[in-house]
Amino acid sequence: MTTIDAGPAVKGRARTLTPLWLLLPAAAVLLPLFVYPIYQLGLLSVLDFRQAQVSGGQPTRFIGLDNYTDLMSAPRFWSVLWATVLFAAALVLVTLAVGAALAVLLTKVSRWAAYTLSLAAMAAWAAPAMTGSTVWMFLFDTNLGLVNRVLGWEGHNWTYERLDAFALVGAVVVWHSFPFVMVTLYAGIKALPEQVLEAAQLDGANPWQSFWRVTVPMLRPIIAIVVIQSIIWDFKIFTQIYVMTNGGGIAGQNLTLNVYAYQQAFASSEYGLGSAIGVVMMLILLAVTLVYLRLLRRSGEPL
Repeated sequence: MTTIDAGPAVKGRARTLTPLWLLLPAAAVLLPLFVYPIYQLGLLSVLDFRQAQVSGGQPTRFIGLDNYTDLMSAPRFWSVLWATVLFAAALVLVTLAVGAALAVLLTKVSRWAAYTLSLAAMAAWAAPAMTGSTVWMFLFDTNLGLVNRVLGWEGHNWTYERLDAFALVGAVVVWHSFPFVMVTLYAGIKALPEQVLEAAQLDGANPWQSFWRVTVPMLRPIIAIVVIQSIIWDFKIFTQIYVMTNGGGIAGQNLTLNVYAYQQAFASSEYGLGSAIGVVMMLILLAVTLVYLRLLRRSGEPL
């Protein structure tokens, strides 16, 4: 009985399709959870949908791109957009630096010290954003806060000045976010082959050179995942800003796009305009992710 060789073309096609088949169960669950909300968001963004339409007093009208035109012509939108971009970029850099430093530290300290640090980080990670923001507000309270008493700055309002408020909120966000970076990079470092690191030491590389020239390039795919996740999380921050600055700060000086969209949709009952802001945010994050993945592909890194 003779066997027929399928040939390299058929085998190659099978290898290409196998990962897609394996992704089907997850796609069957996740796609409905994402596609329908995105569809509804896009639909509302092209409608005249306000409180009158919600209550049924007026019919819903299709207005095309009018909401986007109004949004792009509003100076407030552009100021909030740039503030959000700069704030998110600073948070990503600080979170990555803190998480990477602690990941390296975990590989250097004793086992019990590593357990203690990991437990403290997991406690910060597990704390809900609302709870963490409220606790930090107690610590930095103007009259009764522990921080003001220790520093001798009783009466100092940490959310009155724009930069102080952003710095305080940023500290809370980094506190919530660095454990993910730390744990992910620590796992990547522990998975690196020890022979490569030993070879770098034999070649005369000091720990700093070994980290930047050996460890970081080998961790680049993991760093890509961490950076993309951090950009998405930090760009769409809502809870910390809303709770700690009482809805965006004095005269909206600490607004981010997510809080701005909430204000337009629910405080002003401009649901179509708020949905348009949500669509713009989604497109920005999608563009950033695609650009970053394209740069990694050009550099030859596997994804």
